Amino acid sequence: MPFSSLIDFLGTFAFAISGIRLASGKQIDWFGAYIIGLVTAIGGGTLRDLLLDVRPFWMLDPNYFIATGWALLATLLFKEQLLRWGNTLFLFDTIGLGLFTIVGITKSLEAGLPFWVCVVMGTITGSLGGVIRDVLLNEVPLLFRKDIYALACVAGGAVYFGCAALQLPKEITESAAAAVVILSRWLAVQFHIHLPQLPPIEQNPGKS
Repeated sequence: MPFSSLIDFLGTFAFAISGIRLASGKQIDWFGAYIIGLVTAIGGGTLRDLLLDVRPFWMLDPNYFIATGWALLATLLFKEQLLRWGNTLFLFDTIGLGLFTIVGITKSLEAGLPFWVCVVMGTITGSLGGVIRDVLLNEVPLLFRKDIYALACVAGGAVYFGCAALQLPKEITESAAAAVVILSRWLAVQFHIHLPQLPPIEQNPGKS
């Protein structure tokens, strides 16, 4: 299996598990959980492909549906272990974020886009699926909370192009960038690093 395809499959599996894991406490049946896992995995890449004016990737390859099925099966078989492991959702969401950010950057580069657009596309690919998941499950999307999320994708994109400027092998470039996304997200949560929250804007009672 090519390295890029392996990243794609692992990212799909990780994101699907994060969606299914979150759906497990929402009184959703198996099929509903599968759909949540699927949209988590393909949501960001679908918007990316639409913006790139190409046919969405999942229409050309059934492996994304198969990988989501494996994720559902793994969740059902190891349900007790996943529920006891409280950080499961965070772990798989973070892995998916890192891997899919690299997929988005790579595909945008192949389309001939400038580096800053590639970073934006990588961020969309990595984060939008989680936004759709959270909205469908009536959760505040991680992207809009104070946690470092999209900024981790940007950091990974910067490392990607730094490695590319040094003409490092593609496998090293992609692995290093994905690792930076994952590590940035983990460190931010571990040490409570976050951007300041926007304070509420209160209207002056004396003015309309």
